[in-house]
Amino acid sequence: MRASPDRLKSLADCGDINSLKSAVQEICTEFGRVTRIDVMTTAEARKRRALCFLRLESAAQERQLMRTLSASRFGDEVLIVVDLSSDPGRLVI
Repeated sequence: MRASPDRLKSLADCGDINSLKSAVQEICTEFGRVTRIDVMTTAEARKRRALCFLRLESAAQERQLMRTLSASRFGDEVLIVVDLSSDPGRLVI
């Protein structure tokens, strides 16, 4: 399955940080080997998000991932923001 911004929506259904990391890695391996993934969760005004910071083996792979998935960059890392389920107990940290 080809990666697309719509595939990122399925990440909201991950039940814990480890499954979220695995799902992000699975989506991103199409672009190259993922060398690092860090996830931070946030909650603001009842909106929950997971910030997924990752690195691939090369800058060219990261640029392709960013173009295809509409991801952004935060410092040296690629940033994928996942809007989590509105159920406050859904993601287990």
